[in-house]
Amino acid sequence: MSVHISIDLPESAFSALRVAPEAFAREMRLAAAVKWYELGLVSQSKGAEVAGVTRHEFLEALVRFKVSPFQTTPEELAEELARG
Repeated sequence: MSVHISIDLPESAFSALRVAPEAFAREMRLAAAVKWYELGLVSQSKGAEVAGVTRHEFLEALVRFKVSPFQTTPEELAEELARG
């Protein structure tokens, strides 16, 4: 099941990325999913689902947006290594 959401944007918004409205909407959806992943609100799988892409494509988007695919902080990793 999916839900349709309508957002009103000024026409000038599409020229910012120099893309058609459909491509702009896809990019906005992907950017939102990547940001939510970065904030730890969604998993990689859920982020890919929200963005409407495969998990592999989502991982590629993380690289493009310079977001780490790892949700473990350096501190958490150090603690884990100290325990192990």
